[in-house]
Amino acid sequence: MRAILFLLFIVPFFVQSQKAEKKEVRKVIDQLFDGMRKGDSAQVHKTFLPNATLNSSFINKKGEAKLHQDSITSFLNAIGTPHTEIWDERLLSCEIKIDENLATVWTKYAFYVDNVYSHEGVNAFQLVKVSGEWKILIITDTRRKK
Repeated sequence: MRAILFLLFIVPFFVQSQKAEKKEVRKVIDQLFDGMRKGDSAQVHKTFLPNATLNSSFINKKGEAKLHQDSITSFLNAIGTPHTEIWDERLLSCEIKIDENLATVWTKYAFYVDNVYSHEGVNAFQLVKVSGEWKILIITDTRRKK
């Protein structure tokens, strides 16, 4: 009987805690893309760990699978360099999984430049919780045209 009562109290707490953590993780992802839309590299920079990596997996014109790696610095420079276009990455779905201080986020997206479709794909994020804050460690994306 004690075990049943324990489960009745602990399971709702665990579920509520997971929901709160997922909201915090999603807030980091949203902050990244809101900052991109605004061209605000400082806002985007806050979402990453200093040693974060960016990767793009794609199929080239010859049909070969390729991987391009980029630094956070060049990504932030691109966002922060004045440009008149709005870079708008729209998330079409978002699945978040968390275990302790590790989160994995899988999103489908479509990317637009000034409301003009550019490409689409998926993002695979790895985030870690450091000093009470979720930060992006790795983003790997795919890119393709419709």
